[in-house]
Amino acid sequence: MLNLIINEWHPLLTGLWNTILCSLIALIGSLIIGTFFALLEISQHRVLKIIGQVYVEVFRNIPLLVITMAFFLIIPMYIVKINGFTAGTIGLTLYTSAFIAETVRAGINSIDPGQMEGALANGLTYSQAMRYIILPQAFRVVIPPLGNQFINLVKNSSVLAFVAGFDLMYQGNLIANDTLATMPTYFIVGIMYLIITLPLSYYMRHLEKKLA
Repeated sequence: MLNLIINEWHPLLTGLWNTILCSLIALIGSLIIGTFFALLEISQHRVLKIIGQVYVEVFRNIPLLVITMAFFLIIPMYIVKINGFTAGTIGLTLYTSAFIAETVRAGINSIDPGQMEGALANGLTYSQAMRYIILPQAFRVVIPPLGNQFINLVKNSSVLAFVAGFDLMYQGNLIANDTLATMPTYFIVGIMYLIITLPLSYYMRHLEKKLA
């Protein structure tokens, strides 16, 4: 296993970097998109509410691999050419955002409706009340489930291996095929995933305690 690390350190580190980069992009993107569609879901406008609900139900109930393959195969064929890393990151972002939307929506609904009424009565607009009063409290409530979503996002980034995204799993597959050292290779890959997810897990626990 040590020889494997020494001989294959460059592709392993390349895969690790691509996994981290994909996860960061998808994390930020899914949080923004998920929050946006959560707000649509609770909108008083029927059309906006339906749009939000349709988005969430579609992307939450289609397998991540299908979404990713759609962007990898269909989008380049009819719209614009994108590589596997981009297709995988977009698919992962949209898929995760649907779950985050439901989490954020639940957090918003857990806040006492009287706070919104009080904010409006004091002259704040709906958007100002949501931005300064409701959303900050909602995010405090949903930190634990959001942390789980972020950790799942990192693990789900392995979907890039199916579209030549040069992530950690993709590099592990190449190394295992070239060296025939299947078990040691995937053991090393698993350890490298832990290097990403464990600090994130501990940080989310620390943040949860801090904001409790």
